[in-house]
Amino acid sequence: MTRRIAIVGHIRHPIAAPFKGGMEAFTHGLARILAERGHEVTLLASEDSAASLPPGVKLLPICDAHYDARFPWHDFHGTDALNDHLDACYARAARLLLEGGFDVVHNNALHRFLPRLSRAERLPMVTSLHIPPFKVLRAALMDGAAPWHLSSVVSARQRGIWWPEGAPETSYVVHNGIDLDEWPQGGPGDGSAVWAGRITPTKGTHLAAEAAQIAGVPLRIYGVVEHQDYFNDMVRPHLYGDVAYVGHLETAALGAAYGRASVALFTPQWEEPFGLAAVEAMATGLPVAATPHGAVEEVLGEAGVIAAGDSAAALAQALLQARDIPAAVPRARVARLFDAQAMVTKFERLYHAARAQRDVALPCKTYPAVALQVERVPQPLAEAG
Repeated sequence: MTRRIAIVGHIRHPIAAPFKGGMEAFTHGLARILAERGHEVTLLASEDSAASLPPGVKLLPICDAHYDARFPWHDFHGTDALNDHLDACYARAARLLLEGGFDVVHNNALHRFLPRLSRAERLPMVTSLHIPPFKVLRAALMDGAAPWHLSSVVSARQRGIWWPEGAPETSYVVHNGIDLDEWPQGGPGDGSAVWAGRITPTKGTHLAAEAAQIAGVPLRIYGVVEHQDYFNDMVRPHLYGDVAYVGHLETAALGAAYGRASVALFTPQWEEPFGLAAVEAMATGLPVAATPHGAVEEVLGEAGVIAAGDSAAALAQALLQARDIPAAVPRARVARLFDAQAMVTKFERLYHAARAQRDVALPCKTYPAVALQVERVPQPLAEAG
């Protein structure tokens, strides 16, 4: 059944290639496949997301530009300046959603307004939780609890972290998926390793570089330098010999780079909810050596080796072991578990379920006046873009 679907994006970065991270790639891919399936898809995101909008997807800008352009996260995280800007942008998003007559909303934002809006206005919604819980979003999700407001997490590990007391019936695990046509199997590899992602402390790039030096394995590092001090202080000292930083690549070029290698490194230093970079590498036939954090065991399975600890020496040993895994193993795992078409089919079922529950009666409960809260926040496009 064709639906009018609104997808609300996170606005730290544009939803445009080359993608800065997994959330941007996920949102773009979801919009593209839904449009290809005949749905009427509208993306609410920063205006600079128009640079590579999928065919058939309409953009409703909620701010002039992604917020990192004006309020870099590492400098403004937690400040009134950034919080006020986000409030203005998502107040605009709320108004557009109420005016748009959408059948269902897929909420990929990390803001408190939209879950509460769903319950207050009986707006069918699926909120995807791409990160570990934080207090403000958890509270908004609890306040927004309703049969027509469903939530998805990207791993069973993450569901247990969001709801250690037991997940509600309205929550679902939907693994991220990728288009295998965009990540063709490469090989035979040349014995080298690759690392790709945002270069920031939580991603552990320095461990990959140091482990490659210990193992004597050539390594190429790809990605945007998000935290320059971290790169200079922790990563750059290990860039010598056959270990090098190359830059940030488009999907096709990164896939080709994967295809020339024999193994990938995946080095989260936080409670990694999923690991899209690892799955993309696996799709090209690369086994993965990883640090033991978050959902890595759930994602890698038989296609990788998890280091015995968080040291570069332990990761180097895992790297050498992972190279022996046949290329067919990781590719087959992605095809079986992390295919984008299967992911979108699961979301279509959730959209249908949310719509079907829209008129269910609820016990009386008082919430902040969402409409009033939205109206008192200034329009973002002119003064806060």
